[in-house]
Amino acid sequence: MKTNFKIALGLFAMSMPISVTYAQQTPPKLIEKVVKKGDEIVIPYQKYVLSNGLTVILTEDHSDPIAHVDVTYHVGSAREEIGKSGFAHFFEHMMFEGSDHVKSGDHFKTVNSVGGTLNGSTTLDRTNYFETVPSNQLEKMLWLESDRMGFLLDAVTQKKFEIQRSTVKNERGQNYDNRPYGLASEAVSKALYPYGHPYSWLTIGYIEDLNKVDVNDLKRFFLRWYGPNNATLTIGGDIDAKQTLAWVEKYFGSIPRGPEVKNVTLPAPVLTADRYTSFTDNYARLPLLLIEYPGVKMYDKDQSALDALSLIIGQGKNSILYKNFIKSRKATDAQMFSTNSELAGDIGIELMPFPGQTLADMKKLLDDSFAEFEKTGVTDEDLARFKGSAEADFINGLASVSGKVSELAASQTFSGNPNQIGRELENIRKVTKADVMRVYNQYIKGKAAVYLSVLPKGSTLQPLAPDNYTPDSKGYKAPDYGYDKLTYHKAKDNFDRNIAPSNGPNPVVKVPPFWTAKTDNGVKMIGTYNDEIPTITIQIKVKGGGLLAAKDPSKAGLPVMVGQMLNEGTEKYSAEEINAMLEKIGSHVSVYTSGEETVFYVSSLTKYLDQTLALVQERLLHPKFTQDAFDRIKKQDLQNLQVAKTQPAGVAGSVYNKILFGKDNIRTYGLSGTEQTVPNITLADVQAYYDNYFAPGLTSVVIVGDATEAAIKTKLAFLNSWKPKQVDVPGAIANGPATDGTKIYLVDIPHAAQSEIRVGYLTGLNFDATGVYYRLGLANYTLGGSFDSHLNIDLREEKGWTYGASSGFASGTYGGMFTASAGVRASATDSAVVEFVKDIKAYADNGITPAELAFTKTSIGQSDARKYETNDQKAAFLGRIQQYDLKPTYVDEQNKILANITQSEINELAKKYLDISHMAILVVGDKEKVMPGLQKLGYQIVELDADANNK
Repeated sequence: MKTNFKIALGLFAMSMPISVTYAQQTPPKLIEKVVKKGDEIVIPYQKYVLSNGLTVILTEDHSDPIAHVDVTYHVGSAREEIGKSGFAHFFEHMMFEGSDHVKSGDHFKTVNSVGGTLNGSTTLDRTNYFETVPSNQLEKMLWLESDRMGFLLDAVTQKKFEIQRSTVKNERGQNYDNRPYGLASEAVSKALYPYGHPYSWLTIGYIEDLNKVDVNDLKRFFLRWYGPNNATLTIGGDIDAKQTLAWVEKYFGSIPRGPEVKNVTLPAPVLTADRYTSFTDNYARLPLLLIEYPGVKMYDKDQSALDALSLIIGQGKNSILYKNFIKSRKATDAQMFSTNSELAGDIGIELMPFPGQTLADMKKLLDDSFAEFEKTGVTDEDLARFKGSAEADFINGLASVSGKVSELAASQTFSGNPNQIGRELENIRKVTKADVMRVYNQYIKGKAAVYLSVLPKGSTLQPLAPDNYTPDSKGYKAPDYGYDKLTYHKAKDNFDRNIAPSNGPNPVVKVPPFWTAKTDNGVKMIGTYNDEIPTITIQIKVKGGGLLAAKDPSKAGLPVMVGQMLNEGTEKYSAEEINAMLEKIGSHVSVYTSGEETVFYVSSLTKYLDQTLALVQERLLHPKFTQDAFDRIKKQDLQNLQVAKTQPAGVAGSVYNKILFGKDNIRTYGLSGTEQTVPNITLADVQAYYDNYFAPGLTSVVIVGDATEAAIKTKLAFLNSWKPKQVDVPGAIANGPATDGTKIYLVDIPHAAQSEIRVGYLTGLNFDATGVYYRLGLANYTLGGSFDSHLNIDLREEKGWTYGASSGFASGTYGGMFTASAGVRASATDSAVVEFVKDIKAYADNGITPAELAFTKTSIGQSDARKYETNDQKAAFLGRIQQYDLKPTYVDEQNKILANITQSEINELAKKYLDISHMAILVVGDKEKVMPGLQKLGYQIVELDADANNK
C-alpha cells in the first residue's frame, strides 16, 4: 500500500525539501582486477566505481549454479545518537517492508519464491543485506536491492514502523533480556567506553530509546547514510561479469549520491583505575566474572599478536586458563578473546566458577595464571598452533560463495581494499614470541580493566568489589551527525521499474556424483570428490546414541558422557597433545552424541589429511578414559542440567517432549540424563559402553572433498582392523500418551520477558523421502515453513508479537512430531495462543490456495541450486542416502512429486495431520503476567515444573 508522500514527511518538510534530480551517468570505472596466481589464498575479483559513488565488486565462481548479492552500507550503531540507540538495527528491519515498486512483504516473497534465501545484519560499524539465489535470478535481485536503495521513503508508513519496532523489541527480549547473561555485554560496554561513545551501547539498543523514536527519525537516517556513495555492492558466484556490470549500471546507476560520509576516528578508551560494576541476573544459576581491557582496532599492527596471546592464555585445551580453571574443576567456563572493530577493540576474559568458588577466587587464580604465563613465556609450539589454525580458518571461509563475497565486502568497507586475505595471513605468519610478550605487557600486565560481576537472583554471593563507576556525561559534546538540510533525491530511469525482470535460463543443478563401498568387517562408506578448495570433511557415525540408554534407564545420560569422553585423551596422547597437533595443522576432530548415533566430525586441509586421520584412529579405536576427565565432565554435566532449567527456550523444548512422549519415557531423558541419573554413572560404565556398543557393523562413513575414492580408502584402511562384534541396539518408543487441544500446560519462569509457546503432537510417522512425510513438508510450507507462512506473517509481520513463528514436521527412524512454536512478548501470550490455534485450524479447514501452491512449488523446486555447495551440505545429502538407504534417484522422485502434487492432496494432508484438537499447548513464561489472560481462554490449565512434574 502506498502512502501519500507529503503526509509521510509532513513533520519535517521544512528541513527536508523534496526535489527530483537526474544523475548524470558515466561508465563505471575499473579500479582494479585481481587474479589468482599459483596456490596463493586469494579471491579473484574486479572492482568498479559508478559515477554516483557506488563501489561494485564482482567475483566469478562457476562451481555451483548460484549467485550471492551483498549490499553493505558503511553505517552501524556507531553512527547513532545518544537517546536513539538501536536505530541502525531497527532500520535494517524497515528495509524489508517495501519500496516504491516492491509491495510490503514482496521482498521476502520474491526471493523465497525462486528458491533463494535472504537476510540482513547490523554490527557496530556496518549494515548489510544479502540474497543467495539460483544464478538465473540475479537480475531480479539487483532490481530488488536497487529499489530500496533509491525508492524507499514513499513506501514507509507509520503502521509498518510500529510493527517492526515491536518485532525489534521482541528480538531484544529473545536474545538478551530472556536468557542467562544476556545483558552482560551491555553492562560491560557501558563501563568500558566513555559516555557518548557509540560502542557504549549494544547494536540492539535500549528499549526506552526504541520507544522514543518516530517514523521521521527513520527517514532522516535513511537520507543521511543510505546513499550509493556509502555502499559496497558485492556480487559473486555463477555470474557473467560483463552482463552483471551492465545490470548494475541499469538498476543502480541513476540513484543520486547521498551526503558525503567521512570515516570516524575516536581515541581509544583509557582506564586510569579498575572499574567495578555488577548486576543481578534473573536467569543465571552461576555467577560470572567478565573482565575487559581496552584493545586495538581492526587491521591494527598488534591485532594478530593479541589473537595469539588470547589463544595461548585462554582458548582450547592447551591454554593456561583451561589447565588452571577447567581441568582443575574450579570453573565451568574460562576463556580469553580479542575483539577488533572499526573504532576500537577490547580484550575480554570470561570466568564462570563452579559452586563453592567465589568471584574473588576467580580473580586470584587469574592473577596466578598471568604470573605463570610471564614465567613460561611463549613457545614455538604455541606459535605453530596459532598460525596453523589461522591458515585453515581462512581457507574454510572460502568454501561458499557467500563466504567469499562477505570477505570482499567487509575488507572493502573497512579498508578500501577488498584484497586483505594475503596481508592478514602475512601478519599472522610474522608474529613472533617477542610480539606476543610485548602486547601482553602493553595491554594486560598491570593495566586497569572493567570488572563485571553477574550474580544469580537470590544468591548470597558477593560481587568481586563494590560498584565504583558510573558513566559521567559532564563535558560530553554530541558530534554533528549531518542531519541538517537533508534532501530527498529521487532518480529517473529510462525503463519501467514496476516490471520485475524476468528469469534467466534455468541453471543446471547437478546432484553430486558419489561412490559407495563396504569393508569386510561391515563399515559402510559413501563419498564424493570435490576439489574446489583443498579440504576434506569426514563423518564417522556409530549407530546407537541415546537409544542405548534404554539398556539401563537408571544411568541415563551415559551416551552423551561417552561422546564427551571421546574428545579427551587416548592410549598414546593426552587431550592436550591431540589439541596441539590439530591446531598446528588447522584440523578439527570432534565427537558428539545424538539420539540415534555417536558422530566423529573431521575437517582437514588436504595436505594434512594423513596426520589428521592418525588422530582420528586414536580417538575412535584407542581412547583412554581417565578418572580425572570423567570427574570433570560429570561435574559439568550436572551443572548444565541445573542451568538448563533457567532458560525458557530450553525448558520449553524439554517439557514439550515429556508432554508428548511421557515424562518417564527414556526417549525424553536418555541422552543427557537427569540430576538423579547422572550421579549413578561411573567410569566403568563409560568403558563398558564403548567396549560393548562400538562396532564396525554399526558404523557408517561419509567423505566429501579433495580425495578420490581410491585414495581415501587407502587412508581409512585402519578401519579394516576393527574387530566386529554383535550389538543389539534397542528401538525407541514412538508413541506417547494421548494429547488433546483442551489443555494448556504452563511452566512458570518468574520475571521472564517473553513466553515460549509450543503447539503439537506425535505423528507416528517415520522419515520417508518420497512418501507421506515428504508430502507433509510441502503441505506445511504455507502454514509455517517459510518466512511468508501464515504463522509468521500473522504473529510477526502483522501483530509484531514475536521475532519469528514457524511450524514443521520432524521425524527419523522412530516416529516424529508436528510442532508450531514462537517466543512471544509476555503481554501478548494469551492472544498468541489464540492465533496459533486459529491459524492451524483455518489451514486444516480451508487448505491451500492455488497461488500458495504455486509459490510452494517454485520456492522449494528452485532451492536445489543451494543444496550442494559446501562440503557440509554435500555430506548431509550423502548422509541421508546412507542412513535411510535411499535410491540415488530420490531427488528426481521428489521433484516429480513436487511438480505434480495437487491442491486437493495438500488439503487432505492438512485436514488429516493438522487437527488442533489432538495437539498439546505449552506455555513457558511468567505465571504472574500470563495466567490471567490464559484463564480467560476457557482451556483447562495444568501447571508443571521444569521437569514436567505436576505442581
